[in-house]
Amino acid sequence: VMEDGSCHDPGEAPEEQNGHPTQGLQIGSLRIRVERSTFVVNRDLLTEHCEYFRALFQSGMKECQQQEIHIRGLSATGFSIMLRILGGERPILAADELVQAIESAAFLQVGLLTKHLIDITNSDNCLLMYHAAAEYGLLDLYRSAALFIRDMYRDLEVDMRCLPEELIEYVKSLIPSAFVAVGTHSSCTAEELPHAATRTICYLDEDEKDWKVLTSLPKEASTSMAGVTVLSNKLYIVGGICGIQKQVVESCFCYDPLNNTWSTLASPQQLRYNFTLVGHEDRLYAIGGEYERKVMSSVEVFDVSAGSWSLACHLPRPVASAACAVAMRRIFVCLWQPMETTEIYEYIPAKDTWVLVTTLLRHQSYGHCMVAHRDNLYVMRNGPSDDFLRCMMDCYNVTSGQWVALPGHYANSKGALFTAVVRGDSVFTVNRTLTLEYTIENNKWKARSEMQGFPRSGSMWTFLLRLPKTCKGQGNGSNGQFFPSKHQLWF
Repeated sequence: VMEDGSCHDPGEAPEEQNGHPTQGLQIGSLRIRVERSTFVVNRDLLTEHCEYFRALFQSGMKECQQQEIHIRGLSATGFSIMLRILGGERPILAADELVQAIESAAFLQVGLLTKHLIDITNSDNCLLMYHAAAEYGLLDLYRSAALFIRDMYRDLEVDMRCLPEELIEYVKSLIPSAFVAVGTHSSCTAEELPHAATRTICYLDEDEKDWKVLTSLPKEASTSMAGVTVLSNKLYIVGGICGIQKQVVESCFCYDPLNNTWSTLASPQQLRYNFTLVGHEDRLYAIGGEYERKVMSSVEVFDVSAGSWSLACHLPRPVASAACAVAMRRIFVCLWQPMETTEIYEYIPAKDTWVLVTTLLRHQSYGHCMVAHRDNLYVMRNGPSDDFLRCMMDCYNVTSGQWVALPGHYANSKGALFTAVVRGDSVFTVNRTLTLEYTIENNKWKARSEMQGFPRSGSMWTFLLRLPKTCKGQGNGSNGQFFPSKHQLWF
């Protein structure tokens, strides 16, 4: 690359600083040549996030001392996308960009880029992602895309014929996600347990369109005003209440469906009920809630690996039973204000802070439930004049920052939509009478199939779990894991 003021090839691309044009080389930076482009990049940034450069800089090779490195066999577009991700962007990529980004993630071993590719996997690109990840040996994306395809198998079965047979067989070997529900139950004594036949967790058998018992709750567990969530295919139940005095249950539980076992975990430092529990990247977030009938703004984080709770940044204001969702690996929560205002805040773990993202103003209406699909947040709210039987819905796109009001209203008999769960392009809702599956098409929810309602009275918790194939209706084929023999995988 010629220095400023020198003659240069007019066809040569300009230098870029982290993907943007630059005029000089700053201290701590170096030039990276990829194809006909030159990028000026912070050396520490590459060392922190790229295994390739970390190993290179620690190798003692001559490149360690050079101010310019030429990388061959890699596309400039893929390298530029990687720099955008390291710079904090979350771009939605076109098909050709996806393949080049996968190449860069595999070649340079960039974990953040791999995570972003997993986040933007959808029904339009999952087959391409899966095949390219197999070609380039990007294991995490390979498995994640395969699981996504398995969950949408009936919708993608015809299109999957374009894949090599070994890739198809691997998808078939995986366990699909099942729609699971548990009713609201208080803890009980050993004497009461024989009479507590309804204290069960059930899954939806989609072949028979009916609910089947998965397991029973431990007698000490309470799902009444508890925090319930799934993380790494394990169900967590934290807190809850028992008795009319709303005594807080201190015991917390974890259920592993693959082993059909229950275990206990430490209680939060601040006992709470009627709070929101979110699972995200090996951590549980207990958000807001109540204690001794006082609404709180405190937030605690449970590190699953360490097995301990720690305090996090307080919410901007107290909240109980807040609507929350994770989209694009980002945690969002709805907070209400007086005068018909719903605000959506994002929690940023790296900075331990809450940031106001957007505000929704709707007459006599507030966000009661929020689910994520792709880079969209769907906020379900009561209808006009506090009408909870006519659920209205708004969609916020976290990439564009734009709101769209979905036309019409949705039947919300007995709060079904306030327990919505997304799997692939489907949304499952349930009440005692009916389980209804919607498909999301062009930001609209279209009714797809009806099944039996959940056979329990009262409110309920719903979530997705991958169940062992001994559970009827959970797929067929071997449960073994293998990788395509005709593709070179770099691990």
